[in-house]
Amino acid sequence: MMHSNELTVKDEVLIEAPPSKVWEVLVKSKFVSKWDELPENYPEEDMALGSKVIWELPNGGQSITTIIKADQNKELIIALNVTNWEIQPKEGDVAYRYLLEERGSDTLLKIEIGDFSLIKNGQMYYDASVEFASDAKKVIKELAEDL
Repeated sequence: MMHSNELTVKDEVLIEAPPSKVWEVLVKSKFVSKWDELPENYPEEDMALGSKVIWELPNGGQSITTIIKADQNKELIIALNVTNWEIQPKEGDVAYRYLLEERGSDTLLKIEIGDFSLIKNGQMYYDASVEFASDAKKVIKELAEDL
């Protein structure tokens, strides 16, 4: 459902590497830790369907990301849930989506994060995510092009 007040960050970057290399950077924890935060002692294994990252929040809640779709070399969707959000959106309504589109020998990576209009303080999450997407895409590009 699209709202006019939808708060979804959309960003993209053209990467001079095939989707398979971009995918590695998205799911191998040794690379993920370079463009996103991972808790200490996060296992080295590749992230896959059902993989969760759990953060304990200072206020006693938890921030949990769960991979709900992993279509290799094409699409990765990571649902975001914070246990003490007053309104709990359905799983996947607030998510990080990474879409990989082959462009010859390159990959167009599209990043969508949201929809934060579904939660309280959504604008704050949106603003932080604009910055995150902008920083993350540069690092993902560098890592994939160096593989």
